[in-house]
Amino acid sequence: MAAIYQAVYRRASSLFCRLHSTYVRKMRYLNELKEDDSLCRQAQTSGAFYLFHNLSPFLQQVGEKYLVPQLSAAGALEKSVIESELKGSFTDLRKALFVVDGKDSPLLASAQSLLRWHDSHQYCSKTGQPTQKNIAGSKRVCHASGIIYYPQMSPAVITLVSDGSRCLLARQPSFPQGMYSSLSGFCDLGENVEETVRREVAEEVGLEVESLWYSASQHWPFPSSCLIIACHAMVRAQQAEISMNSLELEEARWFALEEIVEGLKRKPGSSKQDDGSFLPWFPPKQTIAHQLICEWVKQQTSQLA
Repeated sequence: MAAIYQAVYRRASSLFCRLHSTYVRKMRYLNELKEDDSLCRQAQTSGAFYLFHNLSPFLQQVGEKYLVPQLSAAGALEKSVIESELKGSFTDLRKALFVVDGKDSPLLASAQSLLRWHDSHQYCSKTGQPTQKNIAGSKRVCHASGIIYYPQMSPAVITLVSDGSRCLLARQPSFPQGMYSSLSGFCDLGENVEETVRREVAEEVGLEVESLWYSASQHWPFPSSCLIIACHAMVRAQQAEISMNSLELEEARWFALEEIVEGLKRKPGSSKQDDGSFLPWFPPKQTIAHQLICEWVKQQTSQLA
């Protein structure tokens, strides 16, 4: 009987701790804000606001740092007045994500994605009637049909391909000069992640994946809110001759460990040489592509140790 009592007590204690943990309380509160308009209105009176103009966030430059001011209320001021009074400017998000503090980047990305979604879903796709958002902005409703629309993300993969001693990186025409990154592409309807990785590698560089494994994921606001699923993929060294798809890529090549280590030290704008060419550099640390590359370096280094 004592053993049963102790088991029940432990379960009850565990449940109490979980329900009263900071994380659980926070998640449940945020869920209430999404559904309870009156609670959301109340929260707005003490909440902080990020400012956006044409999907660009407002940043303040303080020395070499860029800060995201969190205002207690969003006043109806002209753009030029805001920039003058707050001593900052509205900055393209592709730049802003890489110059602000790491804790602000996910919030800016989420905010812009939500604003973009609302802007492109103002009408019901079935009735053509205007949709209305709730106070929290977590959904839009067509009152003519009763259809509720929720924000969605498109799944995509990013893959670092290796043949065991080298990794493959590529350039798209839209990349900044000198920047190379992992292969990436959207998931097709009906595909799972593994099928997408194998197809993208075959399509873009003409290689057949032997094995692959998951690394991590990241929300990415471009071009229109994606869930980036990061993987490592292995191909046979004997069959590692690249056959690049020039319709999608500008260049694709193998990199040795030494080249990757040197490239990670370079920053955007610092890789231009006297003859006008650019030394290779890689996506900044806020990106999941950077994480994939660093994981590969760590794996290679441990094998050499």
